[in-house]
Amino acid sequence: MTAATETRSAPPVARPPASNVLTGTGALLRFNLRRDRIRIPAWLGVITAIQVAGTSSYPDLYPTQADRQTQATIMADNPAMRAMTGPGYGLDDYTFGAMMTNEYLGIMVVIVALMSVFLMVRHTRTEEETGRAELVRASVVGRYAQLTAAMATVALANVTLGTLIAVGMGGLGIETIDWSGSLMFGAAYASVGLVFAGIAAVVAQLSEYARAASGLAGALIGVAYAVRAVGDTADNGLSWLSPIGWAQASAPYVYDRWWPLGLALVVTGVLVAVAFALSGRRDIAAGLRAGRGGAAAASGLLGTPQGFAWRLQRASVLWWSFAMLLSGLAYGSAVDVMEEYADNEVIQQMVEGLGGATLTESWLSMIIALLAIVCTVFAIIAALRPRREETSGRAEAVLATAVSRTRWVATHVLIALAGGAGLLLVVGLGLGGGAAIASGDGDYVWTVLAAALAYAPALWFTASLAVALFGLAPRAIGLVWVLLGYAVFIVYFGGLLDLPNGLLDLSPYTHIPRMPASDFAALPLIMLTVIASGLLAIGLVGFRRRSIDAV
Repeated sequence: MTAATETRSAPPVARPPASNVLTGTGALLRFNLRRDRIRIPAWLGVITAIQVAGTSSYPDLYPTQADRQTQATIMADNPAMRAMTGPGYGLDDYTFGAMMTNEYLGIMVVIVALMSVFLMVRHTRTEEETGRAELVRASVVGRYAQLTAAMATVALANVTLGTLIAVGMGGLGIETIDWSGSLMFGAAYASVGLVFAGIAAVVAQLSEYARAASGLAGALIGVAYAVRAVGDTADNGLSWLSPIGWAQASAPYVYDRWWPLGLALVVTGVLVAVAFALSGRRDIAAGLRAGRGGAAAASGLLGTPQGFAWRLQRASVLWWSFAMLLSGLAYGSAVDVMEEYADNEVIQQMVEGLGGATLTESWLSMIIALLAIVCTVFAIIAALRPRREETSGRAEAVLATAVSRTRWVATHVLIALAGGAGLLLVVGLGLGGGAAIASGDGDYVWTVLAAALAYAPALWFTASLAVALFGLAPRAIGLVWVLLGYAVFIVYFGGLLDLPNGLLDLSPYTHIPRMPASDFAALPLIMLTVIASGLLAIGLVGFRRRSIDAV
């Protein structure tokens, strides 16, 4: 006789409830910092290096007070310069410190704002969109722990950046760039970053998708810059509605006013409080703003890989085109004042390697090179969109259909290459049009347009390198950004530092003929295009052979 055995299941283990809404914040903060142990130092290092290196070059660029006052006159008399930089503090006695406040602060804090937005969205909405936040919430974690940890992460990054800027600027030992002004200069950096961290925290509660949250916050950065530009140009006080205007109003090295930065801290506190209140009114992974209802049936184009890729990237293409057109017009409008620098020997040294019959031609060729590098940023981001789809898990679902890997990646790469060339076209029209309007010479439109389009092979090369790294070694994708940063350094300081040709040639942009200052040469453009084609082939073959989601 066999005795029946009784099966007993183990008693369920109850998860201890979180003791308060902030339980686990410290652990999440440490986890965030570990995840971003390369990303955050890279942001801080690049921003600090640009600011400190640029500042260190000014005593050579403007060795006498007369040189600095010439620059002050240009700042005061040219509305386009005020729109690009700021209102112009201390122009009566234009010291090196005043130059930093007027010519660097208003532009550099835009990069700081972008850093804050990307980091905040990464640690909030992206975590919810990918489902990781739900897994974290399943443990002993308070309701507001993730948002608090994200805010602490971004705040720590901004405070560290402000400290690095203050130490770097004060340590240069340049006349009028003292320690008290440097401390305020670093605090102004951090204040803008904190405000936009709060803005990003709020918009992350509104949208269901990280991309939409980043786009909305990025658009608000653009609005803040535009409001500041209009206010400074018209001198109507409108710039006081912009966090960028508050940072500039502190006027480091000139007036050293702390209260505008206090205003930024108050606004940051209000934004953070709003973000917490909104977070408590929604479910995880949901947004307070409902998504638009789609059509009952997708169009035929959306059912194709190329149509779907265009749908994913079209908004980015349009916004980038608008931004590059405005940038081109703004820079082009400044050509009428460039000849006032003709007697500055150091500026001549910086651009003499570009050739050109006039300083205006040399300056235009440098601006075209810089804007071409900015266009390359779009091309890299667009070319690496398959990587984002891969790591999010969406690529696997697409590739489970009849779509081949090669065709799927190639559709995104085509948008990157064609879109990048299209942006160069927009840059050429904007910059050439602005120069033509400012100078009254219509020939600028065609010469600048040709010069901008000549950079297409360099753009294709860099984007193709990103594709090759995506296919062969996804972990090494960051190298393409290093190359791009090096290219910017070469454009700014290559001629000034008289670097050897071996170092200059490491940048693909060095091989492009610097029109209108130099003559056209087809051979380097053909060579870069051929190499780019080879890199594309390597990337496509590499992705076809490796496993999906190789991180």
